[in-house]
Amino acid sequence: MKIGLLSDTHKKEGRSQKVIDHLKRQGADFLIHAGDIVKPEILEQLKNSGLRYVAVYGNNDAQLVQYHSRYNLVQEPHYFKLGGINFKLMHLPFYMNSDAEVVIFGHTHIFECDFKNHTLFLNPGETCARNEPFSSCAMLEITDTSLIVTHYSRAIGSNSFDERHYTFERS
Repeated sequence: MKIGLLSDTHKKEGRSQKVIDHLKRQGADFLIHAGDIVKPEILEQLKNSGLRYVAVYGNNDAQLVQYHSRYNLVQEPHYFKLGGINFKLMHLPFYMNSDAEVVIFGHTHIFECDFKNHTLFLNPGETCARNEPFSSCAMLEITDTSLIVTHYSRAIGSNSFDERHYTFERS
């Protein structure tokens, strides 16, 4: 199973759509947005992607509560199972313990991929390109034996994504 990850889109609808389209082209089966969505149009992009998805509220998403029942929005920390893996999803990195096999978070605008105590901690970085001159996202591929992370970054003004790969053995 391949899970596309994005976070911190803020108000950048064009950048979020490019990331969603890229993750779909790379074979994503599911999308996870790790918060700071900001605009309902970005929720509509997730819904219209044709993929199942989940999005967590970020610290800039209070105005989206009126759309809670229309989209798959959850509060943090949100625990769920996908592809045989236990996940914890949050925006703010406040619940950073090993109580799930994969912990996904946002907020820092920095890509992080760290495997500690049999847990993968993963932040896809910022899609909005507010703090860096590139838009970032990630793909998590789950196999029977491995967790494979691909970090994608696209320089603003470019149409191509650079990628880096990380592989962790499942216990």
